[in-house]
Amino acid sequence: MDRQTEQFLRDMPKVELHVHIEGAIRPQTVLQLARRNRVALPADTVEGLRDWYQFRDFQHFVEVYVAVSRCIRTPEDIELVFREFLLGQSEQNVLHTEATYTACTIQKFAGIPWNEQSSAICSARDWAAAELGVSLGLILDIVRGDSVDRAYEILEWATSGPEVGVVALGLAGMEWLGTKEYREVFDEAQRRGLSIVVHAGETTGPETIWDALEHCHADRIGHGVRCLEDPVLTQHLLDHQTHLEVNPSSNVCLGVFPSFGVHPLGRMVSEGLNVSLNSDDPPMFSTTLTGEWLKSVETFGWDRETVHRLHRNAVEAALVDDVRREELRRLVLSDVASA
Repeated sequence: MDRQTEQFLRDMPKVELHVHIEGAIRPQTVLQLARRNRVALPADTVEGLRDWYQFRDFQHFVEVYVAVSRCIRTPEDIELVFREFLLGQSEQNVLHTEATYTACTIQKFAGIPWNEQSSAICSARDWAAAELGVSLGLILDIVRGDSVDRAYEILEWATSGPEVGVVALGLAGMEWLGTKEYREVFDEAQRRGLSIVVHAGETTGPETIWDALEHCHADRIGHGVRCLEDPVLTQHLLDHQTHLEVNPSSNVCLGVFPSFGVHPLGRMVSEGLNVSLNSDDPPMFSTTLTGEWLKSVETFGWDRETVHRLHRNAVEAALVDDVRREELRRLVLSDVASA
């Protein structure tokens, strides 16, 4: 890649729709929180954490993710994590982020009630908007395997007030544990006008994407990279222009695909699927959103027009009001198109 293209990708304004707050905590901060809160981890150095992040499979990844989440013990920890995350986004010129946050896990392990969690998040979000000029939309997720009653509780948190900035109800966790048992919860979320984002078609096949569409009324699909295995599903996604949040390095690190070069993202883009590029859990997968752009452009040979198309996909799929969308069109699309 020539230096001019590399600098363009680093500097260009960006939107990110699929990144997990707990999975985005910097290794140094994980260690800081663990020491402060006397949480034992398998490693006590940054290098040791990076070795620990060499995932054997998705189950190992979940174990690491939960262990990192356990390091958060107070509302002050939550605010620190969000502030550092948003600062990191600003450093990459990410102007708007929609981040998934598993509030139920933090409540379970740290006992922090939702109102205290949301207050800490709002403080960090407002600081970032004022000081950094970046915006944040929050996706609260249900974890597959949790009870329906617990899922309803998360829905109540998600709709507790517009000031919190929750833009969607999510569903994450181990895809093989199922989706349809939460159908009534997502029915109610849809009645309340809440957008729905579901992880599907990553560690399982096209069937979980169908389930997300049928049982959850999903507005966007997190991952969805297994869709090409089902031509009928692929055509359905094309016809409806359902947005797919793609995270190639994550998929490679978790063994969904053996290498970046054989990842289906290039084919998904060439076939006209509505996709965006995202980082998922960046420190855990040794990447950043900028890194994903650099790898993807180099690997798939995208031209500036393709880069602009993926940015447009992200801006139009963002769960923002008309005023903010128009701002993002102006700030992101015009800059990318004119570069």
